[in-house]
Amino acid sequence: MIWTVELASYLDDAPWPATRDELIDYADRIGAPLEVIENLKELEDDDEIYETIEDIWPDYPSDEDFFFMDEDEYT
Repeated sequence: MIWTVELASYLDDAPWPATRDELIDYADRIGAPLEVIENLKELEDDDEIYETIEDIWPDYPSDEDFFFMDEDEYT
């Protein structure tokens, strides 16, 4: 299973919390790339409830990961 920010972004508006099958159905309905659906199918437990994308991809970058400020440039 290989996630990228672009692939994971298709699940931003998913109906969280959701099961694997609900996420697969959602990805299919919105026309997500096949890679997204394949990644979801690789999740192990059908009955597990996923609360957020971080439950699926723990390294999912947050908004804070994209915040960069060179303090010397602004002082």
